Amino acid sequence: MNQYQIEARKSNGKEIAERFKILMKDGMWRVPSSKSPRKSYEVCFSPTNVSCTCPDHAETRGWCKHIYAVEHILRGEDDPPEPEDTAPPGPKRPTYPRDWAKINAVQTTEEDEFEPLLYNLCQTIPQPEHRRGRRPVPIGDAVFAAVSKVYMIKSARRVIPRLRVAHERGYLQKPVKFNTISSYLEKEELTPILLDLIIKSSLPLVSLETVFATDSTGVIGSRFVRWTDIKYRGLTEHVWAKVHLMCGVNTHIVTAATIGERNASDLVQLPDLLRTTAKNFNVREVLGDSAYNTIQNQKEVAAIGAEAFFPFKKTHSGRRGGIWREKFLQWRDDYEYFSKHYHQRSNVESVMMMIKSKFGDSVRSRTETAMRNEVYCKLICHNIYCLIMAMHRLDIGTGFMAASFQKEAAD
Repeated sequence: MNQYQIEARKSNGKEIAERFKILMKDGMWRVPSSKSPRKSYEVCFSPTNVSCTCPDHAETRGWCKHIYAVEHILRGEDDPPEPEDTAPPGPKRPTYPRDWAKINAVQTTEEDEFEPLLYNLCQTIPQPEHRRGRRPVPIGDAVFAAVSKVYMIKSARRVIPRLRVAHERGYLQKPVKFNTISSYLEKEELTPILLDLIIKSSLPLVSLETVFATDSTGVIGSRFVRWTDIKYRGLTEHVWAKVHLMCGVNTHIVTAATIGERNASDLVQLPDLLRTTAKNFNVREVLGDSAYNTIQNQKEVAAIGAEAFFPFKKTHSGRRGGIWREKFLQWRDDYEYFSKHYHQRSNVESVMMMIKSKFGDSVRSRTETAMRNEVYCKLICHNIYCLIMAMHRLDIGTGFMAASFQKEAAD
């Protein structure tokens, strides 16, 4: 038991002694439970034996909060002496130092570096051949405007001044009107273009990522839907989009994403996300929660030469044999090795938090297609932000990123 745990038990014991009535009966102190006052534990407090009937003392064999509560009563307001702790000290909590100089540089120059990277990324989009009629807005300009709108978390009208400045700097061939942004987000043919840009924006960091995590999250919409079974009770529910993604645990770059039905299962999305990532990255480890742990997904990961770290449920067993039994025995018999790798899965939660806190946890679009495209634009914004962080951390310039985009376009 480390010092932090001891201090926590002291504080909780003092609170119990001040809140509840503690009595002695037949040489034993009856200390009420802090969670259920009707329940109590018996504490023996003698020079030769200090014990408690609570689960905490039974597990640690150290002083629990109930013992400290009795100690507080016997000694009044004085702090009890430090008990002799025979248990070995626990592991020191790891700390991760931050380079504040580079963090400050990212935050103060991000907006200036965002537009050049987005412009170079949009230049990789092939322009469809124009046959007749009025010449449309170049697809690269339309995507640049749509992603800029999402990046600024503003309506299409309010982003126009920023786009005028972008046109003056040469990032747009001609000014874009606000209704053009909305109309392009409504187009289904824009979806594969945005998915391709998500992949291209991750390529400059190919050499930095070998471990990947996957998860899903919901992004709430701006309108309501009323279901038949709850309509007559006056309840409403927001329309929302569920995005499934895979990201690198080192740089937090999103390598693949997909948006299906709102209630689409997580486990069936893994093969496509994994194959898309494996086309460009050297995948060595794949991390996911127990929802992804199926025989098929274990085989998919093993087929590309990677190792899966998916926890098993209480109802699982290794009787099915093969890769399933192998991973089950590893999880059951060598949990220390499993947890050493699996703890990196928390990085995908960090990615979800980064996207929602920085670019909003909701979308302004109203139709399903536009909502989907707007969420993909959020992922592009996130990837460009990750590239900017990598540029400052590795001291590389925008030219390296642009060259990576152009190389992919040429290939």
